Amino acid sequence: MQNPTPPVATIVPTTHTIHGDTRTDNYRWLQDKTSADVIAYLDAENAYTKSVMEPTEALQITLYGEMLGRIQETDLSVPYKYGGWLYYVRTEEGKQYPIYCRKAFSASPIIGGGGGEHITLDVNALAEGEKFMSVGAYAISDDGNLLAYTTDNTGFREYTLRIKNLQTGALLPDVIEKVDGVSWAADNKTLFYTTEDETKRPHQIYRYAIGSPVIGGGGGTLIYEEPDALYRAFAYRSRDKQFLFVGSVSSTTTEFSYLERDNPAGELTMILPREENHEYYVEHRDGLFYLRTNKDAPTFKLIATPVSAPEPLHWSEILPYRPTVGLEDFDLFSGHLVTTEQADGLPQLRVLEFASGGEHTITFPEPTYTVSGDTNREYDTATFRFRYSSLVTPPSVFDYDLRTRERTLLKETPVLGGWDRLMYVTERVFATATDGTKIPISLVRHKDTALNGSASGVLYGYGSYGISMPAVFRSSIFSLLDRGMVYAIAHIRGGGEYGKPWHDAAKLMVKINTFTDFITCADFLVEQGRVNREKLAIMGGSAGGLLMGAVVNMRPDVARVCLSYVPFVDVINTMLDDTLPLTVGEYLEWGNPNDPEAYAYMMSYSPYDQLEAKPYPTMLIKTSLNDSQVMYWEPAKYVAKLRTLKTDSNPFLLHCNMDAGHGGASGRYDALHEAAFDYAFLLTQLGGAGQS
Repeated sequence: MQNPTPPVATIVPTTHTIHGDTRTDNYRWLQDKTSADVIAYLDAENAYTKSVMEPTEALQITLYGEMLGRIQETDLSVPYKYGGWLYYVRTEEGKQYPIYCRKAFSASPIIGGGGGEHITLDVNALAEGEKFMSVGAYAISDDGNLLAYTTDNTGFREYTLRIKNLQTGALLPDVIEKVDGVSWAADNKTLFYTTEDETKRPHQIYRYAIGSPVIGGGGGTLIYEEPDALYRAFAYRSRDKQFLFVGSVSSTTTEFSYLERDNPAGELTMILPREENHEYYVEHRDGLFYLRTNKDAPTFKLIATPVSAPEPLHWSEILPYRPTVGLEDFDLFSGHLVTTEQADGLPQLRVLEFASGGEHTITFPEPTYTVSGDTNREYDTATFRFRYSSLVTPPSVFDYDLRTRERTLLKETPVLGGWDRLMYVTERVFATATDGTKIPISLVRHKDTALNGSASGVLYGYGSYGISMPAVFRSSIFSLLDRGMVYAIAHIRGGGEYGKPWHDAAKLMVKINTFTDFITCADFLVEQGRVNREKLAIMGGSAGGLLMGAVVNMRPDVARVCLSYVPFVDVINTMLDDTLPLTVGEYLEWGNPNDPEAYAYMMSYSPYDQLEAKPYPTMLIKTSLNDSQVMYWEPAKYVAKLRTLKTDSNPFLLHCNMDAGHGGASGRYDALHEAAFDYAFLLTQLGGAGQS
């Protein structure tokens, strides 16, 4: 059988000069999504990928069956109380999407108590006739009678607001386009919604009375507008329902105003005006604003201040600045405070009791894990609900008594198919970066996998925006572990594992630390005999796709295989186009290439611009036509250019989902098929397809 021939993209040179530097882009024409030639090229790439992957179809079917076999298809979430109802989500076997439900509250925490089930939103019904469906906002009015929800049916993350009468099941005629977020006022008839500009930046907040005229896809009264393209606007209610907060945030500076509960039609009152590089976040309790602030506190501290006098002169310290502990978030209740922190690169929960002033930390036994607050809608409670998992512990929901310190396991997600956690080993190790920094790596493997330099493995990385990569449970990866692979996560700088300083150590003019940290982690795994270089795959998506592109340019020998999802690889062209979503706001993450110094630095690592004639790893690159965050053309152009340069014969594939966005397929079964495809590629290329 003759090997399939990869597509060849037409070369149409386009030049651009800035700062005296002229660049030629041969594939800019691929940026025209309306062009039949562009769609034909993407279709040709998909056909080529399908042809190359055809011999793996039996393996894909096997992997899909394994992954599906671990999932309890008919299942339901732990209910949470809000008002007079218990709310939960359930799934049904054979259905792609969740069903949102509620039952009248009773003293019993069991779903079966308190009367019959009310379906508030069946996403499967919404998805009928659609190739994609995603629910964004899901907001219930205080009296429980109205549901405001938003949906996106393309993957472009352009959401439409609708309102449902939960007493009758009827949809109200109010329909508003391009809605980013929704909050109810206490009067049960006023909504506050955020809308986007042409670059998809949330910039305006409207007050809307149910039943008001909707003209041109919008309606209501504009109460806030953020003119600065560096900032994104949003609104939310305090947990005690006393205030609506309106915020505007860049990646380095924030500003908040408020409306009081009894005056939703009033004027906004500023809390603290924006001050360059001052980030603060606000909640309310008992006449005080509680602020998580980085003022004189790089890893943040928590203060309280009177609503009537929020200036620093009146601040009282609740939790001090701790250089080695990152204060990431806080949940405020009538009698307690719960903070989410990063300490020694791991998340932790700290509890403070207001009456006694006592505090304690909730501890966890595993070497690497993830924990976060779950749904905690009630204010007057002494119970905190959190979600815990690790690489070998399925997602588990606990209720924690803030007074007695007793934790109650409400549910651990079932893992079927004979899965046994005792068959797997998880650990946390540290690689040493070139400047001496210790970089954590979370690992998991089958207990029978030998660490003698013979094992295959996958190393995953991200390292941007201060986002921590949690060591979270993924039932799909056991299809890799059972075939002798090691799965590892590199917690590299640029993320948030050690708080904001960890982020600051690898952004802007020190961004390259992210890439060298990842290479250090890969080398460490090989040198320690945990994986074999010739059987190592690296993986990342979005900004992690930029990581993949930079790493294979810097060290093409770092791994045998690279799997890159929706990769941000055309850095210079994208960051020079301020009409694109995200661009201007991300000057504070990557730099502004209109500045000559920033341009030169960004050019030094931009994957598309640094491609060379040399061997590259085997690669699978995945994108989606309707991606609004990393446009499909970035990976498409990257693939087209690299096909003309790579000097090896390693497989090099592009797959474009023509009906999805940044996160890939929206249906849970479709997502499993995508995972089976990816894993079949990895196993085939790394030689692990025959093991079980």
